[in-house]
Amino acid sequence: MQAIQINSIDKKALVRDALKTAISYHKYKELIAQYAQNGTNSGAQITESLVNYTMLNHRRMKRLGKTLHIEPQMLKTINTRKSPVEWLLITESWCGDAAQSTPMMEKFAEQNPNISLKVVFRDEQPKLMEAFLTNGAKSIPKLIAFDPEADTIIGDWGPRPTKAAQLVADYKAQNGSLSPEFKQDLQVWYNKDKGQDIANDLLVFF
Repeated sequence: MQAIQINSIDKKALVRDALKTAISYHKYKELIAQYAQNGTNSGAQITESLVNYTMLNHRRMKRLGKTLHIEPQMLKTINTRKSPVEWLLITESWCGDAAQSTPMMEKFAEQNPNISLKVVFRDEQPKLMEAFLTNGAKSIPKLIAFDPEADTIIGDWGPRPTKAAQLVADYKAQNGSLSPEFKQDLQVWYNKDKGQDIANDLLVFF
């Protein structure tokens, strides 16, 4: 199947439309908690494994929300933003990479009132997702930075921090697909990194 070509004007329109119905990150966390409590998950399919990932992500996000920190020099950079910017996050409750990265996005947004972090679910936004594929795949999380005053997409990020993305790419090049053992090793990497790689990546938006 030939990939759909989407120009920059169409991308902006998709982002603007998605922002109209996007929820706050606070509301997103509340939904994740509800999904975990009710034994269900977001997205087009509900399965036992996705429910289990959602429950795990809920615990992980709560923990990271309490333990992550931003370096003082980064705080200075974050506060250089003097005009509004809207961060639009595409994700799902079951996405393990999202659970590792989005708490740091929240930390950034908390530091500067000009940053608005909003969330949409991937399976509810098929056209938007098609506009922000990663190597042809609907990989999440995907973060889009939009300047509402300039009506411009500043850039996008995802689905993994730079170093984690390289680990995944190297493993796929050698083995074809990600094994359960590698996925566990990746989680260990996230735990040791403590959100610093995603924080460094996010600085490109400032």
